[in-house]
Amino acid sequence: MKHINKLFRAVLLSALAVTLSGCGEGEPLTESSEPQLRRLTEQQYRNTIRDVFGGNIVVAGRFDPLERIDGLLALGASSATITPAALERYEGLARTIALQVVDEENRKVLMPCAPASATARDNACAETFVSSVGRFLFRRPLTDAEQTLYTSLSGSGAESLGDFYQGLAYGLTGMMVSPKFLYINETVEADPEHDDLYRLDAYSKATRLSFLLWNTTPNAVLLDAAAAGDLDNEDGLEQQFERMIASPRVENGLTAFFEDMLEFERFDILEKDPIIYPAFILAVTEDAKEQTLRTLTHLLLDEKADYRDIFTTRKTFISGALGPVYRVPVENPEGWAPYEFPDNSPWAGIHTHLSFQALFSHPGKSSPTLRGQAVREHLLCQKIPEPPGDVDFSDFNDDTNPINLTARQRLTAHNEEASCAGCHKLMDPIGLAMETFDGAGQLRTTENGAVIDTSGELDGIAYTDAVGLGQALRQNPSAPACVTHRLYAYGTGHSPVPAERQWMAHLEEKFAETGYKVTELLKEIVLSDAFYRVAPPSLDTTTADAGILSTEETSL
Repeated sequence: MKHINKLFRAVLLSALAVTLSGCGEGEPLTESSEPQLRRLTEQQYRNTIRDVFGGNIVVAGRFDPLERIDGLLALGASSATITPAALERYEGLARTIALQVVDEENRKVLMPCAPASATARDNACAETFVSSVGRFLFRRPLTDAEQTLYTSLSGSGAESLGDFYQGLAYGLTGMMVSPKFLYINETVEADPEHDDLYRLDAYSKATRLSFLLWNTTPNAVLLDAAAAGDLDNEDGLEQQFERMIASPRVENGLTAFFEDMLEFERFDILEKDPIIYPAFILAVTEDAKEQTLRTLTHLLLDEKADYRDIFTTRKTFISGALGPVYRVPVENPEGWAPYEFPDNSPWAGIHTHLSFQALFSHPGKSSPTLRGQAVREHLLCQKIPEPPGDVDFSDFNDDTNPINLTARQRLTAHNEEASCAGCHKLMDPIGLAMETFDGAGQLRTTENGAVIDTSGELDGIAYTDAVGLGQALRQNPSAPACVTHRLYAYGTGHSPVPAERQWMAHLEEKFAETGYKVTELLKEIVLSDAFYRVAPPSLDTTTADAGILSTEETSL
């Protein structure tokens, strides 16, 4: 019956969408998925500690990896649990952070009050500290029960240790191992403008907004706006968006999104054969990733360019480590400098960057299939099925056969397998366009002495090389649709549900109308009702949330 009711509501909402609108002009009325319970990512954890306590606090610890769901780790965070072993690591990490916060040097800056005695309990000062810090860690004001709990923990610690500050560290550790800090727990309220529909409350709105734009906990200005009710109207939301989009911190938010979308966490385990690729040293690995992220943020934030230009731009940044690999002059050997590849260069678009070529290759050779799959899945949001388990790769891996010297020749033989041909036709022509880049992304013109053929076509658009592939990507309607869907899913923590189909089509149209400017896409999302719309939480979800939150007392 519950599923039938949900289906009925979805149909009803679709019918109403042509006549009703939300905050944005012409926005379809939607019902979204249930409120999310998302584990903080490692970067969100680190950013929060930095922004609450300062950049001199060292966060040294291991974090459990997230599962990639529907192309994003951000969606995996919605299903991530914390094992007992992981909780122990979180507790150890929290303790080291808390001790740094209250040490003699940092307390001068971070403490809002001084205790009556440094060797005894002081409930008033502890309560002031707990209240001020807890607001940012929990991303909302503490409840009376929470305030009492952590103040009491701090006091008990002070009495048993004979040190007010050590006791305070004990209470702070408790807050930082609480699921209310480690998880983004969204709170629902009835929508006063639409009967039977629900939305996030003001503090949950502030949290979604802050993690989307800055990838960190809401700051005081945003929490104050939530408390004042300013986030419940379009003018207040727009004021906060304009303030946040003008901040340098928005670069952190966009960088985090593209790191996720492009699967850049794989750089942490990227390996290249040092004998085959001696130039691909650690500094090159680190700077290759940074180059692409700098290019994206400069193009999309600073220049406010058309999103599709990421596939054709020759503008980028070069470091001292990257210069020799790209074989271009280096202006600043110790840092970064803007650089534009010449018109006749083979480098145009982020898909030709070292980062993309090296990441989606094998340790000792290139891979047209991995590269083509990456374009389909990460840039066009087209899922490629997993290969059958019994595929024989020996013909493709044998590059000593004088008949099949190039990857194109070997793949032609490999694709004669009926079970492989369908998927490989989607991937290989794309990857073969980039075969003039070896497994480390370095330029070459031949493979095993044979000239490399980089011609092909993408969804009906022919090209002769990787530059032409970029132009084909720019014309492909799936490219802007992909980033639209990924950005919305990243911000909400869920893949769009059927009831949001009309809303997503509306969002794609608005993105096109703005000339595919990502800042305008962000604005359309942030000012929409849909971004904060949630379905009423089910009993199952409520029970699950309660189960997670009940671990707080045992973790203390």
